[in-house]
Amino acid sequence: MLFARLPVPDIAGFCDSRSVSTEFDSAHRERLQNDAGALFQKIVLEGAIGPDDERIVEGGPEHDNFAFLLDLGLLALDPSTGTYHPVDPAIVQSRVVAPMGQRAAELLAESTGWATTFADLGLAYRRTAPRDLPIVELRGLPNINRFLTASVGDAASELLTAQPDGARPTAILKEAIERDQRALARGVKMRTLYQHSARRSVATREYVEEVSKAGAEVRTLDEFFNRLIVVDRRLAIVPGAEGTHVAIAIHDPSLVAYLVDMFERYWERARIFTDRETSTEREIAEDVHNMTIRMLVEGHSDNASSKRVGVSTRTYAGYVASLKAEYGVETRFQLGYAIGQQEMRDKAREGTPGSTTSKQE
Repeated sequence: MLFARLPVPDIAGFCDSRSVSTEFDSAHRERLQNDAGALFQKIVLEGAIGPDDERIVEGGPEHDNFAFLLDLGLLALDPSTGTYHPVDPAIVQSRVVAPMGQRAAELLAESTGWATTFADLGLAYRRTAPRDLPIVELRGLPNINRFLTASVGDAASELLTAQPDGARPTAILKEAIERDQRALARGVKMRTLYQHSARRSVATREYVEEVSKAGAEVRTLDEFFNRLIVVDRRLAIVPGAEGTHVAIAIHDPSLVAYLVDMFERYWERARIFTDRETSTEREIAEDVHNMTIRMLVEGHSDNASSKRVGVSTRTYAGYVASLKAEYGVETRFQLGYAIGQQEMRDKAREGTPGSTTSKQE
């Protein structure tokens, strides 16, 4: 039972000084939605209920529900008649719900305070290279993504990123636009490398257009390279050897400097993404052409070759088919032989009198 006996509130008028408990929860709400609510509706239809009603006297079937309605403030005693009358729920609502809203606001403010404190500690942790942990292994895509988001959000001056494998998924690029625009708005300088094949992606072109307006620089390269993110030249993040579910966070200054130097060398050889000059497009097509020949000559499988060129296996097969047509052959064996013969002729031509090599000698 909620109460040992029925309280008789001392009120001078109708429900004007009834104190309402503020400790109500989901169990109380469910009770009001069911049994207690049904009793309240009956009392509304009857107009009032007397204290000696057999339903609500101690031991009666509705005793606890009646006591609950009193405590809630939905029933009030009329001193002139000695009966209990229903109270407009709209009046009681503010007295019950308002304290809950206040507690919710206090909890929200407290949770925000905790989140801010942890964010400050996380920032201090990521900005300080652990002397005993120059290399940290991150496992699991959720953990990796959280670390990447936080690290990029901490960037203060520069972001260097290398994104191989051609075009990136549209959903990822949409998230990246907002994140990168926030970084650029903070004054962070951003340089990104893609493979040439990314130029064919509509989503990638739209992403590059947006971030370029904000000051980012994007270039493309024919050669395969691995994924790399460098934050303020103090932290580098690279893939782990086991696969995409593992990443390595590098804090060691020497290793980070080495990776930055590699990025700079790639950057100098890369071509500006937004350059749409005919000569540039022709040079890029030639780069892809030569890269495909190189993959064939080195004997890589189609899966490995397509990954290094940054296209799907189907697109790569189309490149090979174009080479067959160019060399006038039908099989890959014939294509390999024709390419080898062409290379021999080129080398012989370079060594003939009057050639550039001969003159230099």
